[in-house]
Amino acid sequence: MTLQLVLVVAAALFCVGLYGALSQQVVVMVMMGLELMLNGLVLAAAAIWLFLAPRPTGEVLLLVVLAVMTLEMAMGFAVAVLVHRRRGSDMTDMAGDLAG
Repeated sequence: MTLQLVLVVAAALFCVGLYGALSQQVVVMVMMGLELMLNGLVLAAAAIWLFLAPRPTGEVLLLVVLAVMTLEMAMGFAVAVLVHRRRGSDMTDMAGDLAG
């Protein structure tokens, strides 16, 4: 396994997530696309740290990033469930008044 191979896989994850986030209108699917994009970034960061500077400080930072991503997705799903319960829809167009 080389750094280039891992970066190609990370770029593929990011691209699939970007396509999913931009092409879907259901809130859960958009969040899944965002999660794939973040996972691609984390995989690229982990590969760079592993191949270029294998010190434990990078791994600790990645664990913190994963914990923040988990918290962010939990908050996003809570908002999606609340919007679905109040309005009966899970489309992003119905949650336009939540912006700003």
